[in-house]
Order: sequence, then structure tokens, then C-alpha cells
Amino acid sequence: MDIFNLRNNLVGEYGQYTRGFIKINLESLRDKVTKEMDAGALWPDPLLQLNPCYELSGTVEDLVDAKKLHSECAKIFCRKDVVNGSVSPLNLYRHQGEAIEIASRGEPYVVTTGTGSGKSLAYMIPIVNHVLNRGSGRGIQAIVIYPMNALANSQFDELEKYLQRGYPQGHPPVTFAR
Repeated sequence: MDIFNLRNNLVGEYGQYTRGFIKINLESLRDKVTKEMDAGALWPDPLLQLNPCYELSGTVEDLVDAKKLHSECAKIFCRKDVVNGSVSPLNLYRHQGEAIEIASRGEPYVVTTGTGSGKSLAYMIPIVNHVLNRGSGRGIQAIVIYPMNALANSQFDELEKYLQRGYPQGHPPVTFAR
């Protein structure tokens, strides 16, 4: 499939559809609008972006071995294949590893990086580690505030993935709610 041809066909068809609704009686204005539409005013050029390759810094297991994280974190934060049941270590990007190490010292930190770079794990892992170290069942130990419901729902799904897979139903090592 040629994605650029697909885009051009889609834009062409939608352009014809859109033009069917435009009825401008004043000739000079109609000519101006037609000229702008022909020049692509409604349709931006294709945009091709690549996600940067973030530098890796090790695994959650490495941080457990270095005593930066509770041992249960290696069982929680790993890749769990639901089809074949295999488990493999979770690789961390440098900014995640650095954030987790700073959090393990009890210091504040801010992580700013691109979309899809794993910022959520940079705070989820320290929160879960904190609860594991203090002990579950001691009331609310963290509150996370999201700017959008969609993000809250997405992060809830991520917590379910890590904290419920591989544990008996209804008995995650750390409880959470939305």
C-alpha cells in the first residue's frame, strides 16, 4: 500500500464532496475560494514523523538487583505474553531509569519527553515501589491527577496490565482505583 497515494485519493474524494456544499454567488469570491482550495488550503501536505530512538539504560530487574526497587517490582513490571505465558524483563529508557533512581532516593523530579516515550512508567514504578515498601492496605498512598478522561482510562488499563496479569484474580500486590 502506498500511503501517499491513499492520502491523495482520500483528499481528492473529500475535496469533491466538500465542493458540493460550497455555493458562492459572488464570482470574485468564488474564484478566490476555488483558487485557495486548488492550492490545497484545506489539505495540509503529508507529514511523516519518526519517533526518536530513546537510549536504553537497563531493566527493572537491574534496579531490583541494585536495591533501588522492591523485589516484587521485577515480577510486576515485565513483559507478560498472555498467549504463551512467557515473561521477559522490561527494558527502561534512560530517562525512566534516571527518574526511578531519583525517586528511590526520595528526591523530587520532573520528566519531560515526547509522546510514547514512557513517562507514565517514570512515576508508576516509583509509586508501586513505595506502596510495596510501606505495605499495601495502609489507605490511599498516592493520587494521580490526569488532564483528560481518555488519559486516565488509558493509564488505568496499563495499571491493570501490570498489576493484575500474573496474580490471582482479585489479589494484585498493589490495589488501585479510578
